[in-house]
Amino acid sequence: MKRILVTGGAGFIGSHLCTRLVQEGYHVTCVDNLFTGSIRNIEKLFAYNNFKFICHNIINPLDVEVDEIYNLACPASPVHYQLNPTNTLKTCVLGSINLLELALNTGAKIL
Repeated sequence: MKRILVTGGAGFIGSHLCTRLVQEGYHVTCVDNLFTGSIRNIEKLFAYNNFKFICHNIINPLDVEVDEIYNLACPASPVHYQLNPTNTLKTCVLGSINLLELALNTGAKIL
């Protein structure tokens, strides 16, 4: 069974993606620092054995075994990303670099 990483998985779109993937039987690791995401969005997924949540900021490298990566981590609304534009930029740039390195190290596809 595929192991899928969803960054920004506790956000609106990420939580719906996690739900769909978990219901299809994939092993899903949801990573979110909860800056704009919410545990409420994913709380029903904790009942599934094939779901795992990691509170982590992708600005920092992440070491997990995965087959696919969906990168949705980034404050998506002007209200949120303007609170700390430097952090938003770091999430987009450093986060993408860290996930690309993870993909290289694990052989995962990044989508």
